[in-house]
Amino acid sequence: MATLRELVRFCDTRTRVAAFQDAPGACNGLQLANRGKVRRIGAAVDAGVVPFRRAAAAGVDFLIVHHGMYWSMPRPLTGPAYEQVAALIGADCALYSNHLPLDAHPQIGNNALLARQLGLRATRGFLPNQGGDIGRIAPSRLTRAALRQKLEALYGRVIAIEYGSARPRAVAFCSGSGNSAIPALAAAGVDTLVTGELREEWFNVAQERGLNLYLCGHYATEVHGVKALAAEAAAKFGLPWEFIATENPL
Repeated sequence: MATLRELVRFCDTRTRVAAFQDAPGACNGLQLANRGKVRRIGAAVDAGVVPFRRAAAAGVDFLIVHHGMYWSMPRPLTGPAYEQVAALIGADCALYSNHLPLDAHPQIGNNALLARQLGLRATRGFLPNQGGDIGRIAPSRLTRAALRQKLEALYGRVIAIEYGSARPRAVAFCSGSGNSAIPALAAAGVDTLVTGELREEWFNVAQERGLNLYLCGHYATEVHGVKALAAEAAAKFGLPWEFIATENPL
């Protein structure tokens, strides 16, 4: 058993939460407390009634999510908002949210782990934030075809838009939404991006500027950081942990 305070302090410190400027509603850190004790850790990508109820059924009392409850505030606790809070309080389950800090982390961040999945090591960043670069860039000797093949083996649905180098010298990674990443590629000297999703208009940009874009799903590219943080916290405090999956195809 560990205390809630110990778990929160560990997660805040490990991901340098206080250093990052995030969206106003991200509310990184502890979003809902429990009675102060933790016996089982859970990890999920999204806050929501279904993942909260699944966490409760699994006996989780400290749930780490990437997308928390408070993106648009204030909001009345009615309808689904009430059901979310009720599910957590009923199970005495604390909710801890970690957004951009868990994209950016050089060891357990989504983007570093996306690179590692492919056998690559991210050596530099892009997309600067006051706490550090959000995106990561890895040197690569993979051909474009080999890169696509590896991604297709890892992810259930990959959209490949290939107008860049057949042998890219580096690959950029931006988990979740990659809309802010494409304008930063040229300055970073990279023409190949692995991301989750993009707006429609970036297809024309890829054709015109000669880019390789690989879209692997917003949800699917952001399971990695919460899993890694939960695993580290569980190991430190000698607790079990599990990933709370949902059927999100987006």
